[in-house]
Parts: sequence; C-alpha cells; structure tokens
Amino acid sequence: MIICVCVIKTKLYQASVIRNSQIATSAADTKQDAEGKDNQRRSSKDLRVIQSVVLICCTIIVSQLPFLAYSIGRLIEPEFDITGSLRFLVHAFTGLSRMCSYINASVNIFMYYNYNSKVQVKISVDVGQQCGLNVTKRA
Repeated sequence: MIICVCVIKTKLYQASVIRNSQIATSAADTKQDAEGKDNQRRSSKDLRVIQSVVLICCTIIVSQLPFLAYSIGRLIEPEFDITGSLRFLVHAFTGLSRMCSYINASVNIFMYYNYNSKVQVKISVDVGQQCGLNVTKRA
C-alpha cells in the first residue's frame, strides 16, 4: 500500500510537470503574461491535489494497520482466534481496528473540507441553515 502511495505521488507530480511545461510553451507562443500567472496558480492547484491524495491514502493505510496485523496474526498463529488461548489479544486488536475506523471516518470530513471547495460551500450552507443563519452559496 505504501508503494502505491509513492507511485501515485510520483505520477501526479510528473503529470503536473508535463501540464506546466505545456502551459509554459503555449504562453511563450502567445507571449501573454496572464498565462504565466495561470501557470503558477495551476501548479499550486496540482500541489494541493498531490497533498490531498497522499494525505487521504496515508490516513487509510494507518487506519487499516490494526486490521492488517490481526489478519497476519491469524495466518501465523492458529491460537490467534476468538475461541483460542489468545482471545483477549484478538479482542484488543478488534477494538483497536474498530476505533481506528471511527477515527478515520471522523478525520475524513475535515480533510475533504480543507481540500474541496464544493464540500466547504455545502457544509457552510447546511450548518448555516441548521443554526438559523441566512447563508447563501458562494460562486
């Protein structure tokens, strides 16, 4: 899973570099300064995309580690079962796995709020309506 995150990060960065070089080439052809500013904005956008994808992937990986350890334990040790002699350890791993899943679900809303402007608008409008505020959608 960690290798996949590294590959995704590398490929997203390479795609960003290719897009920026194409934009720079088109800006040189048209000799417009506005394209250069747009190029900087897009590279910033690309970096935020890379950050958000890596952060979400790493959060999922970390939240799944207890379940992965539990699964490996069941493969290695036959007594690592709910009815075996290591049942208390099994219950601990099960509880830890469940807790990590809850934390992952709780943290995801903040990550999406931070990196997605549509989610920001939707949550702001919904929370504003629940609080009785007159909140309208932003463009």
